[in-house]
Amino acid sequence: MSIVVRYAPVPSSTIEQYDEVMRRLEHSGEMPADGFDYHVAFIADGQLLVSEVWDSPEQLEAFGKRVMPLLHDVELEHSGQPHVFEVYNIIRR
Repeated sequence: MSIVVRYAPVPSSTIEQYDEVMRRLEHSGEMPADGFDYHVAFIADGQLLVSEVWDSPEQLEAFGKRVMPLLHDVELEHSGQPHVFEVYNIIRR
């Protein structure tokens, strides 16, 4: 079962912190992770938001265990737990 995950970093998080996390993930070979399908980062009402599609909750959880130390190192914090939704339908180009 695929899932959509929505993250909301704390309002004080910066684009520079996000860019540093992405740079480190690419450099470490962590991305694209097993089960990772899609990632989109966007600004809404002045706040950075991130949505992802994963093949399964278990793959997201496994990735989360590896990425959390990196997020702490860059001091990119989320405002609460991510919202996880079961995917009903995906249409690809």
